[in-house]
Amino acid sequence: MPAAQMCRLSIGWLLLALGSLVVGGLLTIVIVLSRTPYLQDIFPWVDLFHTALVVHVDLTVLVWFLGMAGVIWTINSSNACSRCGWLALLLCIAGTAIISLSPFLGSGSPLMSNYFPILVDPLFLTGLIVFGCGFVLLVWRGLFYSRPVGSRVTGQGALRFGLLSALVAAATAIGALLASWLGMPDTIHGNYYYELLFWGSGHTLQFVHIQLMLVCWLWLATVSGIASRLTPRIVLILFAFGLIPVLMTPAAYLMYDVGSAEQQAAMTWLMKFGGGLAALPISLVILFNVVTSLRRPASPSPQRSALYSSMILFGVGGIIGFMIHGSNVTVPAHYHGSIVAVTLAYMGITYHLLPLLGFRRPAGVLVILQPWIYACGQLMHVIGLAWSGGYGVQRKTAGGDQALDGLEKIAGMGLMGLGGLVAVIGGILFLVITFRAMWPEKPAFGTG
Repeated sequence: MPAAQMCRLSIGWLLLALGSLVVGGLLTIVIVLSRTPYLQDIFPWVDLFHTALVVHVDLTVLVWFLGMAGVIWTINSSNACSRCGWLALLLCIAGTAIISLSPFLGSGSPLMSNYFPILVDPLFLTGLIVFGCGFVLLVWRGLFYSRPVGSRVTGQGALRFGLLSALVAAATAIGALLASWLGMPDTIHGNYYYELLFWGSGHTLQFVHIQLMLVCWLWLATVSGIASRLTPRIVLILFAFGLIPVLMTPAAYLMYDVGSAEQQAAMTWLMKFGGGLAALPISLVILFNVVTSLRRPASPSPQRSALYSSMILFGVGGIIGFMIHGSNVTVPAHYHGSIVAVTLAYMGITYHLLPLLGFRRPAGVLVILQPWIYACGQLMHVIGLAWSGGYGVQRKTAGGDQALDGLEKIAGMGLMGLGGLVAVIGGILFLVITFRAMWPEKPAFGTG
């Protein structure tokens, strides 16, 4: 663990990430109810659905994920340029506050562009830009002031290389966003403009999440006592394989025009077939280690629960990804499985880091069950979406626009709604457990 100053900065990033889940989780209730059969007809949800969905996605995917990335990257950084780290955090906090408040201050006109949906309003866009500036500074500091991998590759050094590879992917995503903005044809406007603007960077950013998730998997496996059959050098090589599609991203911009069908297909191909280059072999080895470790039963732990459930959701999301045909709810089924896998990995790491950052260690049966509750709810949610997508229910719709005119569609979306509510309960449990561990203990009666 780093010195006290970097620990405080890591805690700041953790609080930002947790705060985004609190606000995003409240919006999840609106989104789930707006798509659940029968409940969707009680209130006029549709306009509220789209505005809530924009802020929910930006908070629970963008801010939560990148906030947790800030936690881990800061832990792996030196004390140099600490002011840059604090400035990056303050910019991200300010941007997040503006994004969260913008709907209540009159921002509207939601555009459901992939990866980063937006509200077409100067206030919301200002918040997004301010947050982006903080993220750029976070990545810049990480690239130059991370702790060295070392000349002799150890297990710790291999994980540090994994964190460095995620920083390289993040820098590439920033470059892809800039290249898309500079190369955008003047004839493109409206929703399609933002769709193309975020297409390349959004695809590349997924590799950041994957590399960090793999670091968390190996970290959780180690602290859970699951013996590894991967040497540090092989792990380092696998992380390098995970960077191959990232390093091919500039070629997609050099070979094809921004917005062309060829460029979009190239970025999709890189994500579809490149995302498993490191994830598949690492997950298979961890799975083999888990199976062999069952001969020597170990006491359950939240780290184990988070690791196992994360691997299950990532596998389900990956399988569904190859079932996508057209723009229906199979698409969110795929990415919900994948992003929830990352979230579960971060939940497990949060439980592990809390005592190392000076807080109480979460304990009890409920802490062990929480990842499973959240994962089971999300699994029901994903299966319901995938089932409904097979019957043609369209994505990014709510209320009567879903055209739930058959028992199969109603059953699938009903399972989605039930799973979503169970997942909300699991998410609330995570926040309650974490904040209770972080809350200062009251002194015993008669002391102090």
